[in-house]
Amino acid sequence: MADSSDSTRAPDVHINLNIRGMKPSATVSINEHSNQLKAEGRNIYKLGLGQSPFPVPDVVVDELKANAYQKDYLPVKGLKQLREAVADYHRRGEGLACTGDDVLIGPGSKELMFLLQLVYYGDLVIPAPAWVSYAPQAKIIGRNVNFLPTDAEHDWMLTAEVLDEHCSEDEGRPRVVILNYPSNPTGRTYTTDELEAIAKVAKKHKLVILSDEIYGELHHEGAHVSIARFYPKGTIISAGLSKWCGAGGWRLGTFTFPHELRWLLNAMASVASETYTSTSAPIQYAAVRAFRGGAELERYLWRSRKVLKALGNWIANRLNDAAIRTLEPQGGFYLFPDFTPFAELLHDRGIKTSAQLCNRLLEDTGVAILPGSEFGRPKEELTARLAYVDFDGARALAILESHGEAFQIDDDFLFTHCPNVVNAIDAICDWVKA
Repeated sequence: MADSSDSTRAPDVHINLNIRGMKPSATVSINEHSNQLKAEGRNIYKLGLGQSPFPVPDVVVDELKANAYQKDYLPVKGLKQLREAVADYHRRGEGLACTGDDVLIGPGSKELMFLLQLVYYGDLVIPAPAWVSYAPQAKIIGRNVNFLPTDAEHDWMLTAEVLDEHCSEDEGRPRVVILNYPSNPTGRTYTTDELEAIAKVAKKHKLVILSDEIYGELHHEGAHVSIARFYPKGTIISAGLSKWCGAGGWRLGTFTFPHELRWLLNAMASVASETYTSTSAPIQYAAVRAFRGGAELERYLWRSRKVLKALGNWIANRLNDAAIRTLEPQGGFYLFPDFTPFAELLHDRGIKTSAQLCNRLLEDTGVAILPGSEFGRPKEELTARLAYVDFDGARALAILESHGEAFQIDDDFLFTHCPNVVNAIDAICDWVKA
């Protein structure tokens, strides 16, 4: 008789206990599943993976071409010119007193986040909803994860009061608190007053803040503020090229540390030297051009923000008109719709969890979004993350460039240049009432 066991699966006894039963990242999985369905001939609207729809700016691509010959291993901490460019970028934007010696370069900010948790012995504190990989990374390493509650009334963002209450339960416990804003998955961000209040609590409890500002340049008004302004001694700023520069596949991330945490930078670099060794040389040389900025990159960002703001607001209004509760986005390219007003109707269709909601929506309409449960929300809460990125970003930017700064994006522009997203939202609104 043939062996019916799955030979591709290792026996559980050979799997690290922290990893046993772990599934692939939800964002990666939904993208691969969507691609598979498209290959099978299905009409799929890819609103699952948060990949920038815009091309890498030409000036940055040209720099990559010019440095394709770079083949030598670079320093573990990163190319000196790049570290200095990143530091200057934060000095210009936030007025921080940082230098190239305060910067660590890695093959994506995701890898740097993993190294931080590996090196720093402390609990991970995350406001929920939160990006899908924060908690799994902590689980792999064996760290305690504490999800802090948020709600729509407070824009799904952490409040200083909730953070203070949590930390006061065990004074002096080492903790890393992750703030991500503009937020993945909600598209919302913090006000200056909110950041100052959180910074005050962080100082009180001597917390390490990992400020994930990967979407900072995509603040729809170009007005992103880092909490490092108010808590410079305890804040690590995470940034990179993936979102604002459209270069997710290039895999380049940056951590900028305060002088007081130089020991932590050095410890992470030591681990990096024994794992990934260094980040791709041509990519680092090209990234220097990206972080130095300039008029062409500012025009690129201005056009990107304009498209995302118009499209995000249109979607939020359309969903709210259909009674799907959705906060307007303030940055990035995400929304976090709440289908609770349809709970009774959905229950009658056998849909009682956010995962069941998203699975049925994909099956019935071809619209791929992710359940709120993947972002740390209760399974029975009928929330989901929607990434409005399924459109030709290069064409949209070209149209804006040809019309000049005075051009206003209207519904006709969105219907013409973002048809997949528009059709997907219409499908969601029709499906939920069916």
